[in-house]
Amino acid sequence: MAMNADNKYGDKTLGLNEPICRRDFLNATLLAAGSQLIRPMSPIQLLAQGWTENGYSGVGDYCDANGNTVEVMNSAHAIRDGVFDTFPADVVDTGEVFDCVVVGGGISGLASALFFKNQARSGRTCLVLDNHPIFGGEAKRNEFNVNGTRLLAPQGANQAGPQIPGSLMDHFYRQAGFDPAKYEYPKWNGPSPEMPLSQTVYVKMHSMPPTFGFYFGAKFGQRPGMWLVDPWGKNLEGAPFPAGVKVDLLKWRKKEVGAPGDAPRPFEYSGDEKSRHLDSITMEDLYVQSGLSRETIRMFFAPITAQGRGVGPDALSGFSEYFRMPGKQKDIKGRDSYRFRFEQVKNWHCPPGGLAEFCRHIVKTLMPDAIQGPSTPEAVCRGRVNFEVLDRPGNPVRIRLRSTVVRVEHEGDSEKSGFVQVTYTRNGKVYRLKARSAVMAGGGWSTKRVVRDLGSDYREAYNNFLYSAVLVANVAVRNWRYLHKMGFSGGRWFGEQGFLGDWTEIVKTPTFGSYAKTIGPGSPTVLTLYAPLFYPGLPTVEQGHKGRAELFSTSFREYERRIREQFDEMFSHSGFNPRRDILGIILNRWGHAFCNTQPGFFFGKSGKPAPRDVIRNQPFGRIAFAHTDLAGFPYHGGSVTEAYRAVEQLLKISG
Repeated sequence: MAMNADNKYGDKTLGLNEPICRRDFLNATLLAAGSQLIRPMSPIQLLAQGWTENGYSGVGDYCDANGNTVEVMNSAHAIRDGVFDTFPADVVDTGEVFDCVVVGGGISGLASALFFKNQARSGRTCLVLDNHPIFGGEAKRNEFNVNGTRLLAPQGANQAGPQIPGSLMDHFYRQAGFDPAKYEYPKWNGPSPEMPLSQTVYVKMHSMPPTFGFYFGAKFGQRPGMWLVDPWGKNLEGAPFPAGVKVDLLKWRKKEVGAPGDAPRPFEYSGDEKSRHLDSITMEDLYVQSGLSRETIRMFFAPITAQGRGVGPDALSGFSEYFRMPGKQKDIKGRDSYRFRFEQVKNWHCPPGGLAEFCRHIVKTLMPDAIQGPSTPEAVCRGRVNFEVLDRPGNPVRIRLRSTVVRVEHEGDSEKSGFVQVTYTRNGKVYRLKARSAVMAGGGWSTKRVVRDLGSDYREAYNNFLYSAVLVANVAVRNWRYLHKMGFSGGRWFGEQGFLGDWTEIVKTPTFGSYAKTIGPGSPTVLTLYAPLFYPGLPTVEQGHKGRAELFSTSFREYERRIREQFDEMFSHSGFNPRRDILGIILNRWGHAFCNTQPGFFFGKSGKPAPRDVIRNQPFGRIAFAHTDLAGFPYHGGSVTEAYRAVEQLLKISG
C-alpha cells in the first residue's frame, strides 16, 4: 500500500499535475486491485482495463524503448499462451539464408555477432533479430532534455571496469573500442571542501563513507523520519535499529563476523566437495553460520544482494556468495577471485546511460556507419543511430529490430539437419527464414518456448531457471542542494512502506555524456532507484510471480505518486520541493531481469547435473545458447564469455 492511504499528500503539493517529462509504457493505467494482483496477468489483460498513452515520449534513440514495452510484452505472452504452437498458415518466406542467426540483441547477442564476424570464414553472414525498438536488451539508457540540459541514465545494466590484461574481456573491450579508463569527469564547482562523488551507482552503497547516510522513518518509530549521516563514524549511535541488529552490524563493520565472501574462499577449486556443499545451502544459511542473525540479514543485507541478483540470500545458493564468472578468474591485483570485491568499485565506471554505451560501441564496430560520427566515446554516445543502416542488405552482419522470434526449429532431425528455420513476427506479419546455425541469446524463460524441437534434457534444465523482476526509475531533479545541505551525496533506507528501492546517490557521469564540464550541488542530475521486487521467506518461484504481477499491475501515476511522496518525506526538511524540483520521471519495467541462482544451480542436486551445464556443455544440433543467466552472475563479462563459447561451439559444426 502506498503512503497516501491517509491522504497526507495532495496532488498539487506533490506536483502530480505539473507538465514535466514523464515516460512509461503503462502511462496513466487504471488497473484492478485485490485478488487479481496475486497471479500473473498478461499486458493484454492489463491494457484492457484502461490504458492511455499520454506522457512525455522521451528524447533520443531510446525514446520508444524503456523497459519491456507493450509491443514486446504482448508478443512474448502470445508465445507463452500458445498462439504460435501451430505453424502459422500465413507465414511469409523471405527467401533469406544466413550462416548464423542470433536471437536477441542484448550484450550477449551483439557480442555473438561480433565474434562470429571475426572468427567465421570470410563471406559468412549473420543476422541479429531483436524484439525491441533498439538494440541493447537491459543495457539501454534513458535520456532527458530538461531546461536545455541533457541528462542520461541507465535503464538497467550500468557499470564497467578494468579488465585483466590479456583476458577475453580485455581483448573484447579493445576490439569494440570501449575504454572507460580514459573517461574524463566534470570538475567540482561547489562549496569547499569538495564532496567526493561516485563514478558508478553502486560505490557508496557498498563503501558507505562519511558522506553517506541512513534514513529511518515510520518503520523505526520515527515520525517525522530522520537521516543519520556518517552512521559508521558515529558507531550507529542514534540509529534506531533493533538492539541485536545494531550489535551484528557493528561487529560486521569491524570484520568480526559475517560477510563470508570478504574472507578467503573456503574451497580449493570450483566443483570440489566444499564448494558443492555451499551450493546445497542458501546464502542466508551461510551468513547465519558466520554469526549474523536472520533479522539482520533480511533487514540490512538482503536489499544489497537483491540489487545485483534480484532476490535476497534466502533464495540464493551459498556458492553465489563466492561465484562471479565460470572458471578460475584473477582480480585486478592478480588474486584468485570468485566474487566481486567491494574495494575494486572505486576503479569502476558508469558510462553515460550505463552499458548502453558498451552496446553502441559493439554496433559501431560491426557497422561503422550505423552510428553517426567517428568511433570516439563522444561520437558513439552523442551520434544518432542510423536505423536504416542496421538491416541493410550486403552488410556481413545485420540487425533487424521489432522482430519477435516465435519459433526456432531444425529442418528434420536435429542431429542430421543442415539448417534451422527461424519464424518471427514484425509489424503484424509472420516471416520465416533459414540459417545454418543459431545462437539463442535471449533469456531462458523465452528460449525454452521458442526452440520448438528442444531436447527434453535441455527443456528440463531450463525449467530450473527462475526469474525475478525489477523496476528501474530515473528521476531528473533540478539540483541536489538539499542533499549537500545535509552533508551527504547518497544514502540508504530500510523497507519503509511504500518506498521504492533501497538507496540512491549522486553520480558524476563522463563529460561527453552530459556536456557539463563541472558539477556541484546546483547541477541538475538524475537520481536512479533500483527497485527489485522480492519477498524473503516465500518460495523463489512465487517471489518471481508475485513481483511481476505487482510490477505490471501498478499504474505509472501510482508509481509517480510514491516517488514524489518518498522524496518529499526524505528531503523536504532540507529544502526539497517535489512540485518544483522533480523535472522528469522515466520508469523501466523488467519482468525477468534476474536469474535467481537457487541452491543446486551451480553443481546440481539429487544426482542430476547443474541445469546451466546441460545447456552450456554442448549445442543442441545447430543451436547454441548464450545469455548471461548461464554465467551465474548478471555481469556483462558473463554475457560476453557465454557468447564466445556459443560461437566457438557452432563454428566447430558449421565452420
